[in-house]
Amino acid sequence: MQRNRNRRSAHAPQGAARSRNPQRSGPSAPETLVLQCLRRAGRPLRLEEVTAALGPAAGAGAEAQLAVLVRRGEVVLNRRGQYCLREQLPGLVVGTVQAQRNGDGWLLPDDASAQVYLPPQQMREVIHGDRVAARIEGPRFRGKPQGSIVEVLERRTREVVGRLHIESGVAYLTPDNPRITHRVLVPASQTGEAQSGQVVIVELTQQPGRNAQPVGRVTRLLGEHGAPGMETEIAIHSHGLPFEFPEPALAEARAFGGRIPGAALAGREDLREVELVTIDGEDARDYDDAVYCERARGGWRVLVAIADVGHYVRPGSALDAEARERGTSVYFPNRVLPMLPEELSNGLCSLVPEEDRLCLCCELRVSEDGRITRSRFFEGVMRSAARLTYHEVGAFLERPAAKHAPRLERLRERLEALHGVYRSFLCERTGRGALELDTPELKLKFDEEGRVAALVEQPRNDAHRLIEECMIAANIAAARYLDRHRVPTLYRVHGLPEIDRLETLRHFLREFGLWLPPAEDVQPEHLRDLLRKLGDRPDALLVSTAVIRSMPQAVYQPGNIGHFGLALEHYAHFTSPIRRYPDLVVHRGIRQVLQGGDPQDLVAWHGPFPVLGQDCSFRERRADEATRGAVAWLKCYYMQDRIGEEFAGIVSGVVDFGLFVQLEGLQVDGLLHVSALGQDYFARDRSGYRIVGRSSGKVYKLGDRVRVRVTNVSLDDRRVDFELAGDAEPSRRARRQRPAGRRR
Repeated sequence: MQRNRNRRSAHAPQGAARSRNPQRSGPSAPETLVLQCLRRAGRPLRLEEVTAALGPAAGAGAEAQLAVLVRRGEVVLNRRGQYCLREQLPGLVVGTVQAQRNGDGWLLPDDASAQVYLPPQQMREVIHGDRVAARIEGPRFRGKPQGSIVEVLERRTREVVGRLHIESGVAYLTPDNPRITHRVLVPASQTGEAQSGQVVIVELTQQPGRNAQPVGRVTRLLGEHGAPGMETEIAIHSHGLPFEFPEPALAEARAFGGRIPGAALAGREDLREVELVTIDGEDARDYDDAVYCERARGGWRVLVAIADVGHYVRPGSALDAEARERGTSVYFPNRVLPMLPEELSNGLCSLVPEEDRLCLCCELRVSEDGRITRSRFFEGVMRSAARLTYHEVGAFLERPAAKHAPRLERLRERLEALHGVYRSFLCERTGRGALELDTPELKLKFDEEGRVAALVEQPRNDAHRLIEECMIAANIAAARYLDRHRVPTLYRVHGLPEIDRLETLRHFLREFGLWLPPAEDVQPEHLRDLLRKLGDRPDALLVSTAVIRSMPQAVYQPGNIGHFGLALEHYAHFTSPIRRYPDLVVHRGIRQVLQGGDPQDLVAWHGPFPVLGQDCSFRERRADEATRGAVAWLKCYYMQDRIGEEFAGIVSGVVDFGLFVQLEGLQVDGLLHVSALGQDYFARDRSGYRIVGRSSGKVYKLGDRVRVRVTNVSLDDRRVDFELAGDAEPSRRARRQRPAGRRR
């Protein structure tokens, strides 16, 4: 790629020359002057003092630059209106608040250090998602530091959705988002036309304080609870999901038109004659990855071509700002909120067949045993040979000797090669001990009125799996590439379980004759070896589920600690830049290397990468919670008409007050309360995965199959209640009549 060494970075803001000033690796030059001013003073300063110290020219923009530094957490605005350097405040941690349903919460530090526990009294003045500065103080909570909030740096909740209640002339909103535990007071003059019980959006006119509830005004009436499509509207507004693109972003997207200009092809490798194909679901509309495979000496040559979103979405642009704010596309059962406007996501960036498209390509050489022996990245132009679906490719791979549709027969050699490299990847995956999760996807079917009519499981086939393995391979190569060139980026990391969870897991495994070393000595290979040894044991599902549930959530961060679940040392998200912002960041890093750009420009474009990682992880969780909430509501709506019916289910969770049971084939979870288990006192044992009857010795555990009857459905709480049906029996009796004490 020597020909690109003298080309200006494709990501530099248009019309601006790329700077190699070392100040660009952190804050911009004006912000650096403000920081220098605060450091020279050696004490907190008011705005007018900063402005005076900088002088008329530089001081004019001081307030805006200080606001940026406060949002980043580098500067703290105290309660006396003074700006303080965070580096001068010992014990201060800056991060994002993650609220819990029970009223307490956690602070997720920007630097990815240990989470800080925030007790309920500290959570009174903040809302889930706010950025705060906290001081570590007080006793540790379950081995984690405990903190108190010093300052709220950024309020991220401007409006709240929920049901309006009017009682004795007093109006208040109960938020739909379970992470928002405050009641929002609404003055009688601010309720508009809304009636008690209706779903409304309330704009916060006063944020919560230590001694005050939040206050707001009704800005929009969504309608009656239970109306078709209401669950998605509630989820969007409840979680603060952006659902309309600002006009500047739309204008930028429209300006690209529908065709690629010839100048954009210069310097790119031409892949238009290569039989690259996309394989997606039947209802997919944005195609961001295409694959090709052929036999090569000693193994396979694989091409993974990814839509070159970075060519269109430039740092500093309105499109980039909006993409970062959204973080990810959000897929509801009946609606999609794309990360990018449709002109790009479904148009110019989507790898539709028989159309020229720009791509960033990863070429892999794969050995017969599934190892990546070589890889390279390059910019290309491609033309998809076909838009295939998982269903038709899966059917082809299941019966390759049969006669198939002409479009598949034309690609027979390519599909057989892809299946071959998949089997090699699978061999390597099994050997390294990656965790296996191959659950069917649940599809919701709607009637003409938009109401859910059926829940249908769609099992995965080899077409799903081969695409997944090709994407994982490209993600591995991208992470290695950026690590090798020392380019700042966001890795997709997945760490070991925390000590307390490992200790609970050890006690649970001991009941099954399985061994783990002491929690502080556990390494990834111990858990992988354990899962490999399960084989066809009848309790294999129960044990593997317990191991998986002990895991932390995968996150984005600049520090690479590997991906435990996939058993990988290097992993980054590269393959979905149309719908995930971290993938776009990875693309920009790769292009900086290809074009000889300065890797530190990435920090200037995105700001501190620990903060970027926290933002992306937060937005991913926000999208997941929104879609889970909407799907849970729709499942409850579907189950309303099935009260009294019996279903087969499996115990999916064990809590102090009973069992959660998932209905087979429907993926509906409901509660089987302890009072419905029989006339006995039931309690969880020490493992946390079983519930034991004190007198009868009956044991119900994770993974048990039971038959249940639906007794109640609550749409408001998204809850389904069960009772035992027929002659349901527990899996076995406890060894001891008295259960061991529970470990909290």
